[in-house]
Amino acid sequence: MSSWHSALDNALRAAALGYPVFPLSRNKVPAIPSPHDRGHKCPGFTTCGAPGHGVGDATTDAADVRLLFDHAPRAAGYGIACGGRLRLIGLDLDRKNGVDGVATINQLAAEHGFAIPRDTWTTCTPSGGFHIGLTAPEGVDVPNSVGRLGPGIDVRGTRGYLVGPGSTGKNGEYVFHPQLGYAPPQPAPTGLLQLMLPPPPPPRRQPNLLRTRSAALDGLLRVVVAAQEGERNAKLYWASCKAWAHVEDGHLGALDVETALMDAAVSRGLAEAEARRTIESARRTVGAAS
Repeated sequence: MSSWHSALDNALRAAALGYPVFPLSRNKVPAIPSPHDRGHKCPGFTTCGAPGHGVGDATTDAADVRLLFDHAPRAAGYGIACGGRLRLIGLDLDRKNGVDGVATINQLAAEHGFAIPRDTWTTCTPSGGFHIGLTAPEGVDVPNSVGRLGPGIDVRGTRGYLVGPGSTGKNGEYVFHPQLGYAPPQPAPTGLLQLMLPPPPPPRRQPNLLRTRSAALDGLLRVVVAAQEGERNAKLYWASCKAWAHVEDGHLGALDVETALMDAAVSRGLAEAEARRTIESARRTVGAAS
């Protein structure tokens, strides 16, 4: 049986189990060239009618799998889309060029107190490493990463893919672990999941609104209190306009502004009725301008 037929047969088996698949070349990259110009964004061939969207073409429909392989005569393998409805996560543990991803994951497991399930999906890769299939909790998107967890460990999450067992690459075949055969992916251990997820963004520093409000109003009140006789009403009007503008944009409370301005004006010797007219005039001015 040719590599193409073997890849198609195994891809159809995976699709029948509910795994979205698409054809790969011997280089482990999508086997169908894009039908679009560079920079064009299209989610998949079911949208535009033309295959060539890589993992975006992944499907569980047998007829569509055959159609994709018909467009990929040089395909020697198939990819299994991660993320999605199955919430599949792939751990690619490489053993090559002096790097041992298996040793790295074992070290992480010891340091962070988790264990990789022994009965989870395990594919043996040509490098002597493994593809470990796990699942994420509902609603959790695991990002793709290369080497972030440690040397020899790549994570395949949302919009990523694993080379499916039964594929042939330049360096050999991908096969299920001989002692396990096909085993459904098990939930990712919590400790490992925390390592795979990006750190939460730092909390945004909230301004001290009380301090901001007090400082803004206090500065305006000082202008009123420091006003010389003959300019008291003008200074009160100016400060009131500024204060009501702060009320309009939500930085100051109307009652606080009115009370504080009245107290400052009266303390400077203005009559209460006159001060109230000035403050209200400023309020109408600001309201008409907003």
